Amino acid sequence: MMDAILDIVRGMKPITLDEMSGVKLMNRIDTKYLVTEAQLVDILLRIREGYYAQEVEGKRLSPYSTVYYDTPDLTMYLIHHNRHLVRDKVRVRTYVDSRLTFCEVKHKSNKGRTKKKRIAVEPIPNIIDNPEAAAFLAEKQPYEVGSLSPHLTTIFDRITLVNYGKTERLTIDCNLRFENLRNGATASMSPLVVMELKQDGRAHSLLKDVLFDLRIRPFKVSKYCIGTCLTRPDVKQNRFKKKLRMIEKMRALSYKL
Repeated sequence: MMDAILDIVRGMKPITLDEMSGVKLMNRIDTKYLVTEAQLVDILLRIREGYYAQEVEGKRLSPYSTVYYDTPDLTMYLIHHNRHLVRDKVRVRTYVDSRLTFCEVKHKSNKGRTKKKRIAVEPIPNIIDNPEAAAFLAEKQPYEVGSLSPHLTTIFDRITLVNYGKTERLTIDCNLRFENLRNGATASMSPLVVMELKQDGRAHSLLKDVLFDLRIRPFKVSKYCIGTCLTRPDVKQNRFKKKLRMIEKMRALSYKL
């Protein structure tokens, strides 16, 4: 199915990283969706005449690797699980093709706003051992830096689209898999795909029209939290059980088709 997806994406008009930087969404609304690869093929066929596909060095599928950090008792995960409005995530993201790595802090306020701060770093097993990264984390997030350690790796391949009006961006994360760095457990979400639409709230969206026609509803999903649940069945996860059942059901149906 991924071959069919890539064939469609390769047929779309390209947009460069420099052109992408000019897409400013001042009144931004972010919405996530969970679909199967088969549904994604249908979606792309319906929107391909209205969207550019990001192209980097001739490629339209970009591999990402992200390591999430947490405290020994998974405080950041549990704060998210317990639905606290204010929460933080600490991660190290590597853009595999470009070999660029960033230490990032994502902060969500009680107003629902998410801000991301990051610095470029050299990839090492534990970013806390990098003095510059440790100083950055001490300033940008509330946890004692020495209490943080690598917990979960997420690996996926990303397709990025931009509509012709440049009022929205769509990221499509495929081949999503997880490795728990503390117990060695692994898990996968294939053939499911996580899409995130970042749009100007004032503008019409062809994609949203298509998703409405296909009866595909928004699905709030945190890769970090789902990956933690799938690789740590002993962790508290009652608030995520509905989402986990939906993921299991969608995967089972996909394999039967």
